Amino acid sequence: MDKKCIKKLKDLVQNVVLPDIEDYIDDLFEDIASNKNASDADNDELKNMHEMRDEFQGILKDIEENNLDQEECSEILSEITQMIKENQED
Repeated sequence: MDKKCIKKLKDLVQNVVLPDIEDYIDDLFEDIASNKNASDADNDELKNMHEMRDEFQGILKDIEENNLDQEECSEILSEITQMIKENQED
């Protein structure tokens, strides 16, 4: 197994992705709390972000338990990198 991929993925998820998701969840929660008539879309977005956070925490758990093979690591790393790139373009 390529330890570089695992280390890079773990660092990216821990230090970039999860903090960004947590910040976004906090912002959404504040918006919903300050707007008594929060839309269903806002509530759905909050739910989706919680699910996304749980998925990334699951990835970290897989890394810690050595349940991630090289192909999965490369694929996930590529997807996250692409997602970050697209968000920076917005």
